[in-house]
Amino acid sequence: MRPTPAGTRRTPRLRAALLALLIAGAGTSLSGAPAQAAPRMDTSQFKGVNWADPRDNFADDPVVLSGLSLSDSYAQTYTKSSRVISAFRANLGANTVRLPINPYTVNGSYWKSYRAVIDAASAKGFKVILSYWEGTGPRKDGFIDDQATYWPMWNTVVKAYKNDRNVYFEPMNEPHGYTDTEWADLAAKWLDTYSSVPRDRVFVSGAGYNDHVTTVCADPRLKGTYLSLHHYGFWKEYATYDQWVADLKVRIGDCANRTVADEFGAHMTTGFDYNKPAPDNNFVNYMQAVTDTFRELKMGSVYWPGLRTGDTYSLQTLTGDPSRPWLETTNQSGADRLAWAWGRGKAVRP
Repeated sequence: MRPTPAGTRRTPRLRAALLALLIAGAGTSLSGAPAQAAPRMDTSQFKGVNWADPRDNFADDPVVLSGLSLSDSYAQTYTKSSRVISAFRANLGANTVRLPINPYTVNGSYWKSYRAVIDAASAKGFKVILSYWEGTGPRKDGFIDDQATYWPMWNTVVKAYKNDRNVYFEPMNEPHGYTDTEWADLAAKWLDTYSSVPRDRVFVSGAGYNDHVTTVCADPRLKGTYLSLHHYGFWKEYATYDQWVADLKVRIGDCANRTVADEFGAHMTTGFDYNKPAPDNNFVNYMQAVTDTFRELKMGSVYWPGLRTGDTYSLQTLTGDPSRPWLETTNQSGADRLAWAWGRGKAVRP
């Protein structure tokens, strides 16, 4: 999640030079024989939540998910992660978790422990979306921070999980530093570099802040991949239910059959009731509109965040012994809207 309105762009670096370096510095390729054509895409299978570092996943060191510790061993991380994943399923009916990675996490010593999060989720049958997050401070600019560490990171991750059908790869979260064309070029480069990965195990982020998928959808080089969309209520001070539906649909275009909303969210710890119409409340309008639309379009969705300490959007909160954590739901009406988006529950509006 990023508290910046869609469409905002920061001052770019020397894009052409960076792109040249990215392409030249791809490093050791894990490409193999091109994967067979992907089967018909079904995005509705993704019913999930994000599990996040309290710092919003933007870090210049390893990402440490809420409830975990940098000092935890693989076994300790596995035990904690198994319980959190079980709670996501028990409390929300989720089957998917989206997790951050960065070079500090993967290329350093913490990778031995962090792998336990992925392994525990996969062992419980969860789909796991691994997404690259950039750093913070001056690095939080919508560009890949350093191609010299980015490609080795993906080499390691792909080698470890390309044969695990539960694991999916998202080359970058919110690539807003690049133009639409530049981002499509980089996504195509990722696919070429890791051509042994089936395309239906890759999520290509929408351009900008993941805020529209129409351009990546139209690029034939990216055919067969899933597309990831982000959509937030704070992008407008106020909109009606119908205006939110229209806003979401224009960002999707005719690409719903490939699109998963892998970030969307609203305040969950402030007492809003998302099960009742409240036309004067922007966030109630938003939450009802997007979950109705996801269900209508049979789109998968991954809420931001399922768990993030200190985030008013967090739909779960940690409880119990920190060494054996469990989760509690912060807003049942929010959980009800997720259930509705995922094909269960009751409608708010006829």
